[in-house]
Amino acid sequence: MAKALKTIQKLAGETPIAAALILGSGLSDVGDLLTEKVTIPFADLKGFPQGGVSGHGKDLLIGQMGDKRIAILTGRQHYYEHGDAAAMRPALETMAELGAGTLLLTNSAGSLDHDVPPGSLMLLSDHIAFALNPLIGEETDARFVNMLDCYDPELRATTHAVASRLEIALKEGVYMWFSGPSFETPAEIRMAQTLGANAVGMSTVPEVIIARFLGLKVWACSSITNMGAGMAQETISHTQTKEVAKLGAEKLKRLIPALVEEI
Repeated sequence: MAKALKTIQKLAGETPIAAALILGSGLSDVGDLLTEKVTIPFADLKGFPQGGVSGHGKDLLIGQMGDKRIAILTGRQHYYEHGDAAAMRPALETMAELGAGTLLLTNSAGSLDHDVPPGSLMLLSDHIAFALNPLIGEETDARFVNMLDCYDPELRATTHAVASRLEIALKEGVYMWFSGPSFETPAEIRMAQTLGANAVGMSTVPEVIIARFLGLKVWACSSITNMGAGMAQETISHTQTKEVAKLGAEKLKRLIPALVEEI
């Protein structure tokens, strides 16, 4: 972590960042919102994601979004790549060391709610961690993280106000994390619905748990790319995910800068 921090500060300066943003599949264009941007390849940063998932970027961006200095990770490493639920911990620890008080997360997800079809955004209000916890192996008592209101209520309320002003339809929902990389079966989708989930995906929850462990406020929003298996006549694929995510990316390009202004 120390080596990555020094590299970032050497290339981008030591001015603290206000927030960090992680982008999901097909959403890397959101990084174009930054001005005075410094681009640092993940490959140059020890402990940063080295995954090879298509549709994800491979750079850390630091720059201005309005009057706020923020960092954007244009991609993430997933549990299904190497079986490491804590893969993003070094990168998140570095973001905290850079001064981030807030972590913003985006992902592409499957909807379990017919009122939230592909192309929509879903603000996350809670999650169900159906895979491994990223804090397994942490030896301190800090591992017993209180996950009540892990998706910051104030940030969620602000987001709804911003979305209303921008005329962006936005519903809240519970996200259920599956390990992937295979998509869920229709039976698993029915189970998720029974448990109270509104969306399913293969990311985000590990970062949320780690961020709360680090004391960061958390905000997360899903770009809906498909309905859950068996809910619609469609062939679910990663290609579809990347293509439909572009619809959500256009909305996020409007929503995120307005939200960052309020942080």
